[in-house]
Amino acid sequence: MEKNRRDFIKKSGLALTGLGVLPTAGFSKSAPASKSSTFNMSGYAAPRMDKIRIGFIGVGNRGTGAVKRMCRIEGVEIKALCDLRAEKVASAKEAIKEYGHEPDLYSGDPEIWRKVCERSDIDLIYILTPWKLHTPMAVFSMNHEKHVCVEVPAAKTIDECWELVETSERTRKHCMMTENCCYDFVELLTLNMARQGFFGEILHCEGGYIHELKELLFSKEKFYQMWELHENYERKGNLYPTHGLGPLCQIMNINRGDKMDFLVSVSTNDFSMHPLATNKYLEDSFYKPYIDKDFNGNMSTSIIRTHLGKSILLQYDVSSVRPYSRIHLVSGTEGIVRKYPEPAHFAKGHKWMNENEIEGLYKEFNPAIVQKMGEIAKDHGGHGGMDFLMDWRTIDCLRNGLPMDQDVYDAALWSSIGPLSAQSLNNRSNSVDVPDFTRGGWKTNAPVDISMSRGGNTKVK
Repeated sequence: MEKNRRDFIKKSGLALTGLGVLPTAGFSKSAPASKSSTFNMSGYAAPRMDKIRIGFIGVGNRGTGAVKRMCRIEGVEIKALCDLRAEKVASAKEAIKEYGHEPDLYSGDPEIWRKVCERSDIDLIYILTPWKLHTPMAVFSMNHEKHVCVEVPAAKTIDECWELVETSERTRKHCMMTENCCYDFVELLTLNMARQGFFGEILHCEGGYIHELKELLFSKEKFYQMWELHENYERKGNLYPTHGLGPLCQIMNINRGDKMDFLVSVSTNDFSMHPLATNKYLEDSFYKPYIDKDFNGNMSTSIIRTHLGKSILLQYDVSSVRPYSRIHLVSGTEGIVRKYPEPAHFAKGHKWMNENEIEGLYKEFNPAIVQKMGEIAKDHGGHGGMDFLMDWRTIDCLRNGLPMDQDVYDAALWSSIGPLSAQSLNNRSNSVDVPDFTRGGWKTNAPVDISMSRGGNTKVK
């Protein structure tokens, strides 16, 4: 059924193109038809490896932090560092010199990353590049027998989402999108609370990425070659859905007992980016190309309905003057939590719990992974420790032959909200079907396990 639907969309897109009408955003008119599922990667445990040899691609911004975190985890050997800029790979190598790693350096040629992926002495490729390179690099890596960690979002189009799924299934290589917010402490706490029934039957969740980044988007230094600013006028809708969405999907067992059916999206006009581009141009002619761009709207809002009749509200806004928030609201028949504004608030009735009651919740529901690694992760940093906790968990799963907490279906689904939101916007906010990347596997796939019943033996330097 899913294959037939995708074939129909592809053929319809070709017909519409012949009439001078563009196909729906997010689908490529030349996209190959989806193959039937050959192997279910949900719950898949790759053969255990005592040593994980890693190649990093993209060490300009977040990349160096990831390299430094990984070099502190037992069983990791950093074999290669790659970036367009020679000074970035040299700096990253120097940053880990004290830990005894001597990686080879790759830079200069825009295609040199392929040499890293082709090496036979690398097990895992860690991708931290601009978004448009995520899927091509991940697919190439898996095709060269590498597991993949890829930054968010893992894909920009629906075709790319399917390409990730089909490649991971065929090669039986993990493709984990490094959604670090799934490892933040309140998110892990509320996941455990959901597992223990605190919220009752979960009915509705809300998430988002609300983070004023206007000045950073126009910075000549922050995003190399202004790539993220380009994303904000080349595309529309929710460009960065996964931070708020990922933890909620784990809590609601999306892809693992429930699935998304359809979504609708609306967006405001842009009231901030164009005026800022104009002001920048008046001070610096460098910004002239941006004064006539049609920027993405300030606030994008999507509402998703699931197969079991539940709902998710998801928002994205990086250009309004608002305090940082991922919202993280979980509402059930018996309880509710809202993380932002921090500290998180919980309720079992019509009033929010007081500080003493909340402290009791933290003690009662503190998950095993946080009990074991929480303080260590905070000491090693990365967004308050969640980055390190994510990397440690990834390596521990690979070394012990355990399934990943996030699989390729999560990477595809969570990323797909970007192009799907654009499709809805382009069609006067009408509903858009959400593909089932599991092809029915969601009916039997097991929920994410954070009990730490196995593994957890990887040490930290």
